[in-house]
Amino acid sequence: MERALEAATAARGFTSPNPWVGAVLVRDGRLLAVGATAPPGGPHAEAAALALAPGEGAELYLTLEPCVPFPGKRTPSCAEQIVAAGVRKVVVAMPDPDPRVAGRGIAMLRDAGIEVEVGDGQAEAVELLRPYIKHRQTGIPYVFAKFAGSLDGRIATASGDARWITGEAAREAAHRQRAWVDVVMVGAGTVLADDPELTARPGGTPCERQPARLVVDARGRVPPGARTFAAGGRAIVATTPSSPPAWRQALEAAGVEVLECPPDGFGGVDLRALLVLLGKRGVLSVWAEGGGRLLGSLVAHDLADELWAFVAPLLLGERGVPAVGWPGPERIAEAPRLRNVRIERLGDDVLVRGAIGSWEPQLPHV
Repeated sequence: MERALEAATAARGFTSPNPWVGAVLVRDGRLLAVGATAPPGGPHAEAAALALAPGEGAELYLTLEPCVPFPGKRTPSCAEQIVAAGVRKVVVAMPDPDPRVAGRGIAMLRDAGIEVEVGDGQAEAVELLRPYIKHRQTGIPYVFAKFAGSLDGRIATASGDARWITGEAAREAAHRQRAWVDVVMVGAGTVLADDPELTARPGGTPCERQPARLVVDARGRVPPGARTFAAGGRAIVATTPSSPPAWRQALEAAGVEVLECPPDGFGGVDLRALLVLLGKRGVLSVWAEGGGRLLGSLVAHDLADELWAFVAPLLLGERGVPAVGWPGPERIAEAPRLRNVRIERLGDDVLVRGAIGSWEPQLPHV
């Protein structure tokens, strides 16, 4: 199962809206084949493994329950292919939370006389597939809220200077995350202040596969010629009906996709409505990099699922820009507190990350 999880991890970022799955085929303790989910329209992990070696009498290790036939499905059912291949035993890390599957794949295998074991590697599989699980359960993407800040919680000086608060190792870790998520999202203020490319460049080299870049701009402040839009690949702006029509037309002429969202009551973009739109388009994961007001709104409305705080050993003072711009609670007991906290040293910086939203993964009972 460990090898199957490695294969699934390698496929992450290339499969949305499908889950990234790994499959390992074994006979008599000997490795026969390893498969992983291909990009949409390509074979699933099970089919990829079975195409490399005969399955008759073999054991198949899967990080996710195999799919079953359902209306609109574009690829052959993996459960049917496993049965046809004569596989003797299937070990499944976790059942599929997609309501179109939800235990039916496991039941189909058992009905065909195949021994099925569920739960080996489940904790690791759930952690790996949190964006997929969230999307299938709620219809909206899993949101990572990220900031790079000082010990006193500032992401820029009073003058707006923010480069660079954290060191090279912390920036490299952020680029590795960008490299697999579906969308990198920032607010208009971040683009106006930093004019970032928002591309994934682990090791200093742009990835062949890039996430979509999304700017939240309710009033039409970001110029169509911003570097964020000129970096190639898919660029999106989320705005409201009050933004200037001429500005929207200029964005579209520059190849930028414009999403119109309802306002949030304060003149900004309704972020929940935006996430619903993204979810309908098959987006499973969003990496929100700020600024502080965007992250504050995500946290305040319980839309951030996981917080990544890259903290540098410096102080910027009370006039600095806050990392999370929201009023905050009246009492400590009401403050959002990270769960399942992980702490990692990155050069002189520290990464603190953990779950922050109320959502928790739920799996079908099988």
